[in-house]
Amino acid sequence: MSAPRRNLPLRFIGRRLLQALLTILGIAIINFFLLQLAPGDAADALAGEAGTADAEYLANLRREFGLDRPLWEQLAAFLMRIATFNLGYSFRYGENVSTLILGRLPASLLLMVASILIALMVGVIFGVTAARYFNRLPDRLISLLALLFYATPPFWIGLMMIVVFSVWLGWAPTGGMRDITAQDRGFAGVLDVLRHLALPALTQAFFYLAIYTRLVRAGMLEVMSLDYIRVARAKGVSEQRIVYRHALRNAVLPLITVVGTNIGGFLGGAVLTETVFSWPGIGRLMFDAMMQRDLNLLLSILVLSSVFVVLANLVVDLIYPFINPTVELR
Repeated sequence: MSAPRRNLPLRFIGRRLLQALLTILGIAIINFFLLQLAPGDAADALAGEAGTADAEYLANLRREFGLDRPLWEQLAAFLMRIATFNLGYSFRYGENVSTLILGRLPASLLLMVASILIALMVGVIFGVTAARYFNRLPDRLISLLALLFYATPPFWIGLMMIVVFSVWLGWAPTGGMRDITAQDRGFAGVLDVLRHLALPALTQAFFYLAIYTRLVRAGMLEVMSLDYIRVARAKGVSEQRIVYRHALRNAVLPLITVVGTNIGGFLGGAVLTETVFSWPGIGRLMFDAMMQRDLNLLLSILVLSSVFVVLANLVVDLIYPFINPTVELR
């Protein structure tokens, strides 16, 4: 392989990282000014909780939090904190923003991995099955289920799962990540977390499952009609080998793009699921920060979400050539 050819991925990664930095900077600035348009601030929220809202008390709070400074100074301070990886202080929780986010991030990552893995495994099976039995009963049933899951709001699915599996059947906890009365560690503690994870992971997975099923089905139908598939059939290659060895590899390329987007947007996209199940993740933390006007915490979470989106898309672009060697990085 020639030197320019070997350096191509490095140049591609460098160019994409530069684009990522500019994108994250733009997102941070736009979100900062958009949140300034919302009525109220952290001082108003804290004064409301304290039952004291006189002008002097509010002025002291704004001075303490730096909210009385001009907007450009507040923006410059926020960007400097991001550049130095010091996200500042949460007015509402009385803790460093980095500590709060790192404390909630594992729960969100666990929920994300579980729900996307469930959706991927079932979605690929459903999509391939629907394509193989195109316009027959399995295809119609799977398409109906996918449409039903896509059209139903996740929070409604979550509430119904709590009613059925927690209230009626008693099979799973209603919410949280651990049993507050349990002192178990080790394997028993892992089982306790998995019991609490089951319902929120399934709830979030149903929405992704609908999308993945439709994508795999459409991709398989397109690939199965191509000439090289007809040639393989004419040569006597088994249908199983054609589907899983030749067709599926090309059919899943759009799916990989969507999965990367879902991974990147999961931190903000699981707000309703985390709220319904009281799951202590980033989405619920973002919702609480928004309701309490804790703009520093909210902006930090938004920037973190944008970093996840950008990195997930970069990883997806790098994975493409390994799945389909005809794809080149440029």
